[in-house]
Amino acid sequence: MFITRVLLKKVKAKDIMVQMESLVSGHTFNKIRPRLADKLEVIRFDPYVQQECVYREKKKVRSM
Repeated sequence: MFITRVLLKKVKAKDIMVQMESLVSGHTFNKIRPRLADKLEVIRFDPYVQQECVYREKKKVRSM
């Protein structure tokens, strides 16, 4: 085994981009969060129903 293989280990990303989905209408948007944090749940304005509602993390989109 070459010494360079040991030294050049791939570093994991610090942040990830996740897709947030409205529980009321299904409207989605992307948000960046720390990789080691818990799943997100935020209150934000939903343009489909013209009110604030809860958005929950649906899936991971990519690493940042």
